[in-house]
Amino acid sequence: MLNQLMHNQGAKRKSKRLGRGIGSGKGKTCGRGGKGQTARSGVAIRGFEGGQMPLYIRLPIRGFNSLNRKEYTVIGLNRLAYFIEEKKLDAGKLTLEALRAAGLLKGKNTKIKLVAGSKFKHKISIQAHAASASAVEAVKAAGGSVEIIQ
Repeated sequence: MLNQLMHNQGAKRKSKRLGRGIGSGKGKTCGRGGKGQTARSGVAIRGFEGGQMPLYIRLPIRGFNSLNRKEYTVIGLNRLAYFIEEKKLDAGKLTLEALRAAGLLKGKNTKIKLVAGSKFKHKISIQAHAASASAVEAVKAAGGSVEIIQ
């Protein structure tokens, strides 16, 4: 009967009643300890170690960011092959404008670096700002050429 439905044994527990006198064990401070920041809800300074120098400041700074770094958009030969097979690019002359029109490049001052992918079989002539040795080798093996521009 619907009026006789009950939870399984141990499935439902009563919540702990806080602030009901010292004798309850959870009276006065309700298990929160003494005064201060930790006794309040919603306040905790992340990384604060009680006045001690925090760990993230004690540890040494690693790494270096060069002011003269060169950032490239990396284009793999397998991605070029896909665009050529989908007729989005002409394999004859791949210029920066052609790559931008196909959607491979975003922005005006983007430099590209050509990297090798899987087996490449298209005869292409491409302009790039940089290229890996294996990418140049793969393009030349297919009968194409890579022109490095400044």
